[in-house]
Order: sequence, then structure tokens, then C-alpha cells
Amino acid sequence: MQKEKPILPKPRSEVVNPQLTRLPKQTRGRIIFRKFMRWFSKFLVFILTRKVIVGLDNIPKKGPAIIVANHLGDADFVLGLAYSPLIVEPITKIELYEMPILGKVLDAYGVIWVHRGQPDRRALRAVMEAMHENKMVAIAPEGRESLTGALEKGTDGAAYLALKTDAQVLPVTFTGTENSRVFNNLKRFRRTDVTLTIGKPFRLERVGELRSSIALGTETIMHTLARQLPIEYRGYYQVED
Repeated sequence: MQKEKPILPKPRSEVVNPQLTRLPKQTRGRIIFRKFMRWFSKFLVFILTRKVIVGLDNIPKKGPAIIVANHLGDADFVLGLAYSPLIVEPITKIELYEMPILGKVLDAYGVIWVHRGQPDRRALRAVMEAMHENKMVAIAPEGRESLTGALEKGTDGAAYLALKTDAQVLPVTFTGTENSRVFNNLKRFRRTDVTLTIGKPFRLERVGELRSSIALGTETIMHTLARQLPIEYRGYYQVED
């Protein structure tokens, strides 16, 4: 008998702060801050890692697009930010807003705060607005930082957004960015080997009723991410190349 794949329960936000959830306005100050943060991220990547970047040419010139990515650790955000366009709006868990420094930095940069594990109509409206403005929205379809160090079962949010807006989906994968690996190397003054792989954008097709299309879309997204990853990072989605 084939061993049943474990499904880890997904988190639910305990912090409730709905008034913070909105599409950030692109003020002159925010654009300048985003440019600085992208430069600073590239600097950190340069001095702290040995990087391999693949597929930068696959990034669309403009949206609308849903960027889907695996989530291994804090360094995902730094590595992704270093090479992302300024029009990318990250979807970020509301709990981070409560962190004294990081919360202020993220809010100044401009993110779409989301309450995980519950319907968040404000976040949905913010994404729809971003799509209307031809922006890109970045989301981790696993719903959190992986507890296993590999792909966990995906949630349906990314597929729902892609089908609802007919936006193209851009698959992005990281390796080497686990907190344990990065911070252990920092303690030893060692650089960490990391990779950022950007796949070719694609669109999801609606087949039959919306619910089944979302389920199929989630499988398509997660298997696409798995194929961009080495076998040891595929986790729940052990696909063949």
C-alpha cells in the first residue's frame, strides 16, 4: 500500500487588524524606499550568499500577474526582493505587523496584510485592485513558512485569485534559504549557497464549476513549483521530471 501523505494543519491568524489591509498607495516616498530596499537586499545577497539566479527573463514587463513561491525561510523575502520589479505587492501575514522593527519596515515598503485561515474580503479587494492596475501580487500558496523544509500541501488562495482575475501565474522557487542553514552559516561567518529560479508564466483554465477548477489549479501550481525544485525540496509533491 502507498503511504498516505501527511497533511499538516494550516495556521489561523489570531491577530485581527482589518483596517490595515489595503493596497498600498504608490507615493513618491514609497517608491524611493522600495528602490532603497531592493538595493539593500542585493547588497545582503552579495555579501552573505553564493547565489545562482535562473530565469530573470521570464519576469513579465507588467502585470497583472500572481507570483507563487515556495517559502523556506526569512531569506526568501530578501532574495526575492533583490530581483523583483517595484510593482510587486507581497501578501504578508498580519502577525508581522506586530513586530517592532520588521512591521514598520514592511508597512513602509507596502504590503497587503492578510489574516490567514479565514475569509479576508479586504485582502481580496486589494488584490483585485492591484490586478486592475496591472501590478503583480506575490503569494506563498503553502500558507506559511514550511515546517518540513520542503513543499507542504498548497492552499487554494493563489489558484482562486488567478482564476478570478485571469492573471498569468509566475512560478518562483528558492533553495538554501532555510533559517537554520542561513543563520548557522552567519554564526560561522560563512556564505550560504542559495538559488532563485523563475519559471515561465502560465494561465489557469476554468474547467467546469469554479470549486473543481480551483482544486485543479492548486495542483497545477504546486506541481509546477515542485518541478522547479530538487527532489529533496519537493516534499508533498514528489513529481517526475
